[in-house]
Amino acid sequence: MAPDVIRVLVADDEALVRAGLRLILEATDDIDVVAEAENGSQAITAVLRYRPQVVLMDVRMPGMDGLSALKEINRSPGSSKVIMLTTFDLDDYVHAALRRGAAGFLLKDTAPRDLITAVRTVAEGNAMLAPTVTRRLIDAFADRRSPDVHAARERLAVLTGKERQVAGAVARGLANNEIARELAMSETTVKAHVSRSLAKLGLANRVQIALLVRDSGPY
Repeated sequence: MAPDVIRVLVADDEALVRAGLRLILEATDDIDVVAEAENGSQAITAVLRYRPQVVLMDVRMPGMDGLSALKEINRSPGSSKVIMLTTFDLDDYVHAALRRGAAGFLLKDTAPRDLITAVRTVAEGNAMLAPTVTRRLIDAFADRRSPDVHAARERLAVLTGKERQVAGAVARGLANNEIARELAMSETTVKAHVSRSLAKLGLANRVQIALLVRDSGPY
């Protein structure tokens, strides 16, 4: 196995789901599923044994669930990055997963291409959230915050016009392909704008961009 191949652990209590995820991921040249687990306890053991870079883990599993396993996995420094998977787009799961250090949160109906992108993105050290999850999370935080509009606008002033357009689209929860269509640019260009914006603003992920844009007022 080449040294740059991404090592992945798949944790889900349904064998068919695990098989499907393995089939999707191993259709690429740069991802290898090194182990599977049926519950949170098995996932923790597998992480210690196989040291995967990324864990795809179901939220709801018998015995120890995914959220409990996530908390244990993230107690170790330099631990695997965990992407939570669920069929349920529920705020409680999203908030709990993010509080416990999840690097991503995807719905199980995520398109195969987006799943692969998520694994690669998280392996590179970035966060990845499903667009629908992003929208709900932004709305939830917006209800609780009293934004400093002036400060937010000052921070966003470092972005170019195109970067601000992309940031505004991110704040509306659009995925990269949707942004590309709306702004008539390639997905590669959209990704580049997002990456540069994160670096300029000193932010970690798309959700933080979205919240900053929301704080700045109408977009």
